[in-house]
Amino acid sequence: MRKNISLPSLTQKRSQSPSAKMMGDESGTYTVDDALAVVGFGKFQILVLAYAGMGWISEAMEMMLLSFVGPALQSAWNLSSREQSMITSVVFAGMLVGAYSWGVVSDKHGRRKGFLITAMVTSVAGMLSALAPNYSCLIILRCIVGVGLGGGPVLSSWFLEFIPAPSRGTWMVVFSAFWTIGTVLEASVAWFVMPTLGWRWLLAFSSFPSSLLLLFYRVVPESPRYLCLKGRTSEALRILEKVAKTNGKSLPPGTLISDHEIELNSKSMEPEGAHLLSESDEKPEIIDHNKSKSKSKSKVSTFGMLLSPELRKPTLLLWVVFFGNAFSYYGLVLLTTELHNGANNCRPMRSQSQGSEEVSYKDVFITSFAEFPGLIISAFTIDKLGRKGSMATMFFLCCIFLLPLTFHQPQALTTFLLFMARICITTTFTVVYIFAPEASQIYPTSVRTTGVGVGSSVGRIGGMICPLVAVGLIHGCHQTAAILLFEFVIFSSGVCVLLFPFETSGRELTDSTTTTTLEVG
Repeated sequence: MRKNISLPSLTQKRSQSPSAKMMGDESGTYTVDDALAVVGFGKFQILVLAYAGMGWISEAMEMMLLSFVGPALQSAWNLSSREQSMITSVVFAGMLVGAYSWGVVSDKHGRRKGFLITAMVTSVAGMLSALAPNYSCLIILRCIVGVGLGGGPVLSSWFLEFIPAPSRGTWMVVFSAFWTIGTVLEASVAWFVMPTLGWRWLLAFSSFPSSLLLLFYRVVPESPRYLCLKGRTSEALRILEKVAKTNGKSLPPGTLISDHEIELNSKSMEPEGAHLLSESDEKPEIIDHNKSKSKSKSKVSTFGMLLSPELRKPTLLLWVVFFGNAFSYYGLVLLTTELHNGANNCRPMRSQSQGSEEVSYKDVFITSFAEFPGLIISAFTIDKLGRKGSMATMFFLCCIFLLPLTFHQPQALTTFLLFMARICITTTFTVVYIFAPEASQIYPTSVRTTGVGVGSSVGRIGGMICPLVAVGLIHGCHQTAAILLFEFVIFSSGVCVLLFPFETSGRELTDSTTTTTLEVG
């Protein structure tokens, strides 16, 4: 799904950098983070950003086209509103499967192989979608496209693993801009292609950016962080030397070691298991007995810990925020097309028209530009108002802009209101993927990544459900009910943001639930 960037592990590792530097001073060693901090952000990272950005543009285009293809297919194949909704929902279902699958593949076989396979799946299935002979084939192929799109976080993580730690927050916002470029590009392509060439050509053109990833794949390096974690430090060193040479810098003196080695060193100096459980929850017998049983128990306890009495409230609040963001963002994208669709016979003073040509592509194109001011606002408010303040403000403003749409409005006013609502929801969507990794500090280290990952999955469920509202209710002449449901979800998300126990900006990571409880209480 959109902007699902794996920052917790990166932030966590960076929190170890002082010890890494101490080790570097004492024994002539340095880590990947130390090397990247010395060589800085330069020409090499610009090339990496361009490649990863193309993948982000590809994902944005594949997601945006759903709002154009649905109305066209409803007319061409005489689909019901439920069948039209399924074209979007199956993509999110595929993403739910792909997000887990490609994460496992990239952790086991490398980032390069992970996004190579995802790019192949996305481009091939996307191109075949343009040739789909019937509805059933299209649904299967779009689901496969969703599986490929689920690997988007692999590419974004690969990009971030080349960025010096002090610059990661800034470049994450810059990286998010590629999604906006993709949405605007797709709207412009649809404006020119749909009225003349039709939906099949739109699907074909939209799969082109994924093909570009395959074209330049051979020159793409593996993540040096991944190589170090796998013990392949000599390969990681060669890549870091290439980064330094391209940027016109030199690597720090000494020997490259992995963060994992430092972690093992630091763990050997701590009481065993102290960082995983609080004193009241420690169970030494799990460590001392059958290892296979303890592993299966730990997997259950990892998820169970998210809903433990101390963590239940922040976990559920974070899930609602993820759900509300995905439901609202993708819902507004689909709603924009539906409310500008002349084929909608529920609109007063309008006769039912013929087909998808009546979709106002110009208005949809204008609305998609709302993402640019949304990014700018998020950059300015995220520190001044804080993560909670900026998200809550934008959620509530979004409710205000949507409220007049409970009744039919003139097209110009509808476009303006959707434009302003899109600005608000783009801001919250950008901030939530900075807020979530920081909010995960309330979790112990052992479940931090799981906490954000499960929340992101809940967001994808929101994406699966939103077409039933944005398409189904509008087609059933229930515009008021549809907008009121959006109002409820968005308002609830804003309230949940305010109820979150603390502001996340500038806080340190914690390693146990007891520490977090003391800080919050």
